[in-house]
Amino acid sequence: MAAMLQPQIILLKEGTDTSQGKAQLVSNINACTAVADVVRTTMGPRGMDKLIHDDKGTVTISNDGATIMKLLDIVHPAAKILVDIAKSQDSEVGDGTTTVVLLAAEFLKEAKPFVEDGVHPQNLIRSYRTACYLAIEKIKELAISIEGKSLEEKKSLLAKCAATTLSSKLIGGEKEFFAQMVVDAVIAIGNDDRLNMIGIKKVPGGNMRDSFLVNGVAFKKTFSYAGFEQQPKKFLNPKILLLNIELELKSEKENAEIRLSDPSQYQSIVDAEWNIIYEKLDKCVQSGAKVVLSRLAIGDLATQYFADRDIFCAGRVAEEDLQRVAAASGGTVQTTVNNIIDEVLGTCEIFEEKQVGNERFNIFSGCPSGRTATIVLRGGADQFIEEAERSLHDAIMIVRRALKNSTVVAGGGAIDMEISRYLRQHARTIAGKSQLFINSYAKALEVIPRQLCDNAGFDATDVLNKLRQKHALPSGEGAPFGVDINTGGIADSFANFVWEPAVVKINAINAATEAACLVLSVDETVKNPKSESAQGEAAASAMGGRGRGAAFRGRGRGMRRR
Repeated sequence: MAAMLQPQIILLKEGTDTSQGKAQLVSNINACTAVADVVRTTMGPRGMDKLIHDDKGTVTISNDGATIMKLLDIVHPAAKILVDIAKSQDSEVGDGTTTVVLLAAEFLKEAKPFVEDGVHPQNLIRSYRTACYLAIEKIKELAISIEGKSLEEKKSLLAKCAATTLSSKLIGGEKEFFAQMVVDAVIAIGNDDRLNMIGIKKVPGGNMRDSFLVNGVAFKKTFSYAGFEQQPKKFLNPKILLLNIELELKSEKENAEIRLSDPSQYQSIVDAEWNIIYEKLDKCVQSGAKVVLSRLAIGDLATQYFADRDIFCAGRVAEEDLQRVAAASGGTVQTTVNNIIDEVLGTCEIFEEKQVGNERFNIFSGCPSGRTATIVLRGGADQFIEEAERSLHDAIMIVRRALKNSTVVAGGGAIDMEISRYLRQHARTIAGKSQLFINSYAKALEVIPRQLCDNAGFDATDVLNKLRQKHALPSGEGAPFGVDINTGGIADSFANFVWEPAVVKINAINAATEAACLVLSVDETVKNPKSESAQGEAAASAMGGRGRGAAFRGRGRGMRRR
């Protein structure tokens, strides 16, 4: 009797939502699968695009996995892990964001029947980690290095990697044109790691083929004052002065008070302000610079002054554009006009102002240190240009990675099938349950070629059977075979130049396995309720902040007063 009357132990606040055990794990796996289903169809050269319309009315059309994942407002805590791995893949490698989400979801899907049958998740995690290690070692073994090749050979190899990335994007139709442009841009910035050294400027109008690469810096003409028209718009080998000061006539900021006994003294004070600005402008002219750029405003007086002396000036230049001009021309941004020596001035071969569409662009080309490039994108709709920019960002990242980690593997699902075959063979040498788990991991890797077939409208079962047969050849000659998107059969991906950097695959498999293991290791979710007092306080402060009149505002709008 005494045992029955024991008081209940209340550990968590009332209203706390806890769910645990097998059902919780299966529910998390289902949530992750649902997220992957959203991006599943965007994969590969024949992938579809998604149109996302947010609450602000902004419309985004994209098939970049990371962009879609960022824009989806996912609230499920376990499914958020997939968003994080897509973001990390995007920032680390740039491409393969859809791949990584699909792989993680597929690993979980394969683990689900085992979890339902009562297998302890830790056994699954251990086997998955082993399989991941084996897979990555195999990729490194299969990868082909592009080191030691001449610059021309390297360029064509990198262009093929960029074309593989771009083939699945909206601008896939012009992939050769853009791939070459991306390779030239990345080689132009050399070993400089800063991605912002490659500027992408968007100009609506024209078609994609009107896009061009500037081997230097290009930016939109800034706001200009009267007198701008008289300035020369083209220079050969000009000196460039970069400033971070205002060249404008301003009354001095200090709240000073001056008492005058003689009215004639007043004129000298007014003159002092004019002298200050004329002195500044004179020093700019004496420096020998023919192009003056400033991050802050260059006023009408200064514009006219420079125009009279055949000097081009532009004020309110964006910070990043100014930094890129500094990097390209070898100049240094100055915060004063005193003591301007030749070392701080930049130079370039040609400076000109050019019409692009309905915008005017200032273009600096043939820069000596040349560690920067600008891609000017043209296209019909704004959404299209936005998507083209995202696609080029992925391609630029891929080419940078391929230059640094100079190994490539066969794309088109070839490497995935080869690892899958290798893991299945390896699983047969293991006694115990682990054999089943590694087998299921191997099966999950086949999702990549299967999805490529599904998205292109081919018979996935048929193509995968052909691929399995080809990869099972003892000679190993079938290793580079993947899905042929054009014919619906299989083809040698290396011969067809469907290549991707090995680092993309390694990163994707690593991140997907980590994410799957993380979801499998969670067996309980505790959701704390919002405390009632906090809710009450928030409501009260909201009412108090709007004043008494606002509290009664509802009447008269929806309800008639009786």
